[in-house]
Amino acid sequence: MIDRRRFLAAGLGACVAPLLPLSALARGATGELTATDVHVDGYSTVEAVKWIGETLARETDGRLRIRLYHSGQLGRESDAIDMARFGAIDITRVYTGSLNNAFPLTGALCLPYVFDSVAHLRRALDGDVGQAVLRGFEARDLVGLAIYDSGARCFYNTQRPLRTPDDMRGLKFRVPASDIFIQLLRLFGANPTPLAFGQVFSALETRLIDGAENNMRSFHSSRHFEAAGYWSQSEHSYAPDVLLISRRSLEALAPADRELLIDTARASVQVMRRLWDESESAARAAVEAHGVAFNDVDMAAFRAAAVPLLDEYLHRPEIAPLYRRIRAFA
Repeated sequence: MIDRRRFLAAGLGACVAPLLPLSALARGATGELTATDVHVDGYSTVEAVKWIGETLARETDGRLRIRLYHSGQLGRESDAIDMARFGAIDITRVYTGSLNNAFPLTGALCLPYVFDSVAHLRRALDGDVGQAVLRGFEARDLVGLAIYDSGARCFYNTQRPLRTPDDMRGLKFRVPASDIFIQLLRLFGANPTPLAFGQVFSALETRLIDGAENNMRSFHSSRHFEAAGYWSQSEHSYAPDVLLISRRSLEALAPADRELLIDTARASVQVMRRLWDESESAARAAVEAHGVAFNDVDMAAFRAAAVPLLDEYLHRPEIAPLYRRIRAFA
């Protein structure tokens, strides 16, 4: 088993020195690609990447395969992005909210109330919107393989039901390290606290934060429902996930293997969606059985509070055209 500290030191140290660790550049003889995900085994994105690895192994008689480290074994998403950029790992699944500052086009996918539903999101991602976002990674040594949607993000907390933004005043909420989410929480009257996903459970338990926001599947798989007993159906974001590969790793593959990997990753989107749809209702049933209290929100009040943020981003030339194309799929 890889020791995480030694792996990070070797990988990121190699980015400073001109020597890379065993990425696909040096592993050509073994044909093994390394993939990471902060989510637990069994999570839909984890299973989709497993499916990619199984398909690659089957189609190449075992010559090309994936070794997947789930549950944050190799660090936080921010670590994974840097390691992939420099070729220390090959593939990583990352939440778009953690990419906004480095990859501006992802911001269009994370804006509040830009998507009306999962169906709207999937139509946009399957069209030119998804392709435009994936191409945007190429400027920084990454290649976008696929976009995995992940349902509606809502608020949950330890204190009380949230029906209007006024109910959030004074509460500390975990957000990803994204200017969009930080500004949005401030507009809602809350105190945004950027934290890595893996730190949220202990932060809820120790009252470092009062709540967080995420989708139902993550609320369940992370066991945050054990610490936060209130779920408010705000649906303020449908920000998806992205599957990325190091440009160095992809270009190190033989052309036929490269094409096979890209095609298989694209096909994995439907696998991920099927698993997601099957597991989301089960996750909700489980947290309801645990005693989590659910409430609807005043959607008009939340939408109105988010307007200044939308206005700001719609003045940005890289965001406005993509936002209009997303809305055209509504």
